[in-house]
Amino acid sequence: MEARVNAFATPTGGKLTKYLIAAGRVLRESSVPPATLHLVEIRASQINGCGFCLDMHTKDATAAGETPARLNLVAAWREAGCFTEAERAALELAEAGTRLADGSGVADEVWANAAKHYDEDQLVTLVAQIGLINAFNRMNVITRQPAGDYTPGQFDAIQ
Repeated sequence: MEARVNAFATPTGGKLTKYLIAAGRVLRESSVPPATLHLVEIRASQINGCGFCLDMHTKDATAAGETPARLNLVAAWREAGCFTEAERAALELAEAGTRLADGSGVADEVWANAAKHYDEDQLVTLVAQIGLINAFNRMNVITRQPAGDYTPGQFDAIQ
């Protein structure tokens, strides 16, 4: 597959990418475990069908020590026993926040479950992570960014 446009190489896209990457760095400085943030990125990217982001975030998660068994079960997290209750709550919130267009929004029960495991700052971090990955997913899917060539950490130097 060939990209429709390299949105990240345009003046506006280049600036936007820098800001989005910087926002991601802020979220990684929070007290939400990095593994949880990776799981949220992966689950939203699965739902949105973003191959570029799946390639990136599964490779980054692997480089950070995530196991193949857990990565292979993200889409089936409800049936998999390898995720903590807190991770399950974050994945449930990620699904609800990614599927807003389905009309149900984020149910009070979903929010309450997440709030059992995360404080207010962590909840804001999760909500922001969900929004951020959905923005990246949409940019990449709309412009048909190809997957497969990502190297872990390749965007770390972007300031």
